[in-house]
Amino acid sequence: MGKGGKDKGGKGKDKGKGKFAKGKGKDKGKKGGKGKDKGKGKGKKGAAKVVIEPHRHEGAFISKGKDDSLVTRNLDPGESVYGEKRLIAEVEGEEKVEYRVWNPFRSKIGAGIVGGIETCPVKPGAKVLYLGGASGTTVSHVSDMVGPEGVVYAVEFSHRSGRDLTNMAKRRPNVIPIVEDARQPQRYRMLIGSMVDCIFSDVAQPDQARIVCHNASFFLKNGGGVMISIKASCVDSTASPEVVFAAEIDKLRKEGVKPKEQLTLEPYHRDHALVIGVYRAGKKKKE
Repeated sequence: MGKGGKDKGGKGKDKGKGKFAKGKGKDKGKKGGKGKDKGKGKGKKGAAKVVIEPHRHEGAFISKGKDDSLVTRNLDPGESVYGEKRLIAEVEGEEKVEYRVWNPFRSKIGAGIVGGIETCPVKPGAKVLYLGGASGTTVSHVSDMVGPEGVVYAVEFSHRSGRDLTNMAKRRPNVIPIVEDARQPQRYRMLIGSMVDCIFSDVAQPDQARIVCHNASFFLKNGGGVMISIKASCVDSTASPEVVFAAEIDKLRKEGVKPKEQLTLEPYHRDHALVIGVYRAGKKKKE
């Protein structure tokens, strides 16, 4: 009997525990309920949390949130070019608008804008000659910035990268891919219909300054913008980056480009500088 009593007592204890467990379960349930409510609240806020503000450089935008990020309005909604994040925001007077996050670690222009360049010749409606288009990562964002009224002539020498660039351009009518050597602009002069407003170069070659100015003499209008991403180690791996940048700027000045500003692209791109200038072709003025 005593044993049975003990067993019953044991069962009683178990039941007691069970009650407490149930009680805790209820409490947890209530907490869980609160959690759900909170979650719903956050969800609602999250939907309205995508706040897009225009950047001081036309065509670029800032996504405000926990971490502010540079974005461009997607010209090809529903598609990512290089696996970048896409955001949907509601704009007054319009339906939902899609934006693409611009990763400064994968783009020299993106790094320049995040770094605080004063002027950006790439703007809505501009015609841009882009030397060194690669697979089209930055070209796609430039395409977003210039919009349907603008044009991006993207020159890339590598056939493999050129294939990716061409596939990207199929979905973006304002991108004209040119798989050709930027050292020989006469080979693609028939593809560029009119003078361009801006040249951006990221060809990572020792004679980049000469390549840019040679293209400018063919295609860039008087007073047009020049943006060059200079990789110090590609020009001279023995000299310090500061010396290389100064020498390249001097070359540009001799070729008729008036440098306006120079910005380091650290910490996004090591030993890189972005130089922005204005092109004045003296010979063309005489004509």
